[in-house]
Amino acid sequence: MTLIGAEPSERTAASIPAADVVMARAQTENFPVASHVLPRRARGDLLAIYGFARLVDELGDSLAGDRLAALDWLEAELDRAFAGTATHPLLVRLQPTLRGRELSREPFVRLIEANRVDQRVTRYETWEQLRGYCTLSANPVGELVLAVLGLASRERVALSDSICTGLQLVEHCQDVAEDLAAGRIYLPAEDLARFGCTEADLAQAHAGPAVRDVLAFEVARARALLDAGAPLLGAVDGRARLALAGFLGGGRANAEAIERAGYDVLPGPPKASRARVLAAIARALVARRGRRR
Repeated sequence: MTLIGAEPSERTAASIPAADVVMARAQTENFPVASHVLPRRARGDLLAIYGFARLVDELGDSLAGDRLAALDWLEAELDRAFAGTATHPLLVRLQPTLRGRELSREPFVRLIEANRVDQRVTRYETWEQLRGYCTLSANPVGELVLAVLGLASRERVALSDSICTGLQLVEHCQDVAEDLAAGRIYLPAEDLARFGCTEADLAQAHAGPAVRDVLAFEVARARALLDAGAPLLGAVDGRARLALAGFLGGGRANAEAIERAGYDVLPGPPKASRARVLAAIARALVARRGRRR
C-alpha cells in the first residue's frame, strides 16, 4: 500500500519518462485513442486518460530501474492527482478530467496492478487466467471511455469489457515475438499444448504450422469477443457511436491483418492499413444500424 504524498527515491524519480516521450507512442497505437468525431473536451479528457495508461505501461515494460517502486510512485501520484496536487505533467493534465468527469479511482488502479502482475507473471496456463489479466490491463480503459462519454451503465460496461478483452487478445497475437523477447508468453499454455506448439516454435523467424494453428484459434476467439460486444454500438447514439465503432472496427481490421499474413506474426506484428480500418468501422456501423431497424 502506498501513502498519499509518498515520494519516490531520487533514482526512481530520475527514471520516470517525460510526458512528450510517453505521448509520442500515440502515433503507433493500433486503436484510436481520441476520436476526432468527439467534442474537443471529450477528446482532451480521453487523451489525458491515454497519457496515464501509456505512462503505466512505460513504467511496467520499459523502465530500466525498479519497476515495482516506480509503479508504487505512480499510485501515490494518482492519489495526489485526485487531491489536485500531482507533480508529473501527465498526472497534472489528468486532474481536470478526474474532477470534471467525477471518475472513479478503481479503474486507474487496475491498470497499475496489471503492470505489477507483469513483473511476477510471465506465463498463463489457461484462457481464464489470461482473461482475468485482461480485466486489469484492458477493460478499465473501456470503462473510463464510457464514463467520459457519460454512458457508463452496468450493461454497457459489460459489452465494453468484451470488446476490450478482444482488443487485448488481438494485440497479444500480434506481439508474440516482442513479448517473447521480453520474457513473456501471453498465449495460454493449454492452447499451445492443444496444437503441439512449443516455446521454441515461438522463437523462430517465421511461424510453423503449430504456431499458425494456435494463432488462428486465438484470433477466432478474439473475433467472438468483439462480436459479443458489438451490441454496444446499438446502445449509444451520435458521435459516441462513431467513436466506439472505431475501437470495434480497429480490432476487427487487425484480426483480419493477422489472417491475411497467414498467421505468421513472428517477423513482426501484422497491422491493418488505415483504409482497412475505416472499412471495418463502416461495416460495424452499417451492421448495427440494420439490427436496430
